[in-house]
Amino acid sequence: MMNKYQDYISNIETTLLDSIASFKKDLSKKTIKNYIKNEMVTVNKKTITNSSYIVHTNDLITISYNKKRIKEYNLDILYEDDYLIAINKPSGLLSISNDKEKIVTAYRMVSDYVKRNTKNKYIFVVHRLDEDTSGILLFSKDKNIRDKMQDNWNTITKKRGYLAICDGILKGSKTIHTYLNEDHNGFIYSDKHNNGKEAITNYKVIKNYNNYSLLQVFIDTGRRNQIRVHLSELGYPIAGDKKYRCKTNPIKRLCLHANILEFIHPVTKKLIHLESSIPDDMKKLIKKD
Repeated sequence: MMNKYQDYISNIETTLLDSIASFKKDLSKKTIKNYIKNEMVTVNKKTITNSSYIVHTNDLITISYNKKRIKEYNLDILYEDDYLIAINKPSGLLSISNDKEKIVTAYRMVSDYVKRNTKNKYIFVVHRLDEDTSGILLFSKDKNIRDKMQDNWNTITKKRGYLAICDGILKGSKTIHTYLNEDHNGFIYSDKHNNGKEAITNYKVIKNYNNYSLLQVFIDTGRRNQIRVHLSELGYPIAGDKKYRCKTNPIKRLCLHANILEFIHPVTKKLIHLESSIPDDMKKLIKKD
């Protein structure tokens, strides 16, 4: 089990981010930035929230894993009832924990929020978004409802929409239908022999500006990295998507945002339509002065 606190003595004058990275090689710099931002790091017992803060030789750096040290989260709640809760997840935040990040996750944020209102209440992930993808993320407050939604996800979901900014001037609309496979490095690609999992992506270009194109995308299948793979193979990778061969990163994030989720409520049977507007950083990229 991880200790609640870890102390380190700085041995060089450098930024707080680089200092921690030098002795915590199991953590990514993105994770370290989250720890600093969320008030989990002190220098000489003073809380520091600036990753660029300069630490000096022999400074005492403390990382606190105690959950109580994490500040209150400013959740952007798009929908909530007795059974479900949906948030607008920012880019750079994990949906759930992984080997490198156990604490600062969307799941943890929503769980803390729900438990503040109802003690001993648990939440359950209905679906996930990639860490660098922003937008609508849905959770359930009941395990049976979560299971019911996941088991019938393709039936109860009526629309799954994304806004994507791709590199290059793309025109018109198209449906991309392939079968996805994965290599031993976790890289997903379309199989020429139609082996793998069926993936169907529909897009329509909304506007072009400055060698970028804003697309409204709807998916008929929810395969991992599906949109990223399809647009990259089309020759128009999503801006900021280094993994799928995009050479530009204009806003230092993946330009993909889950903006529409429409589904049949598992209890009320009503059609629920959730929508999230384009983030400001993506909007500025395709907005003329």
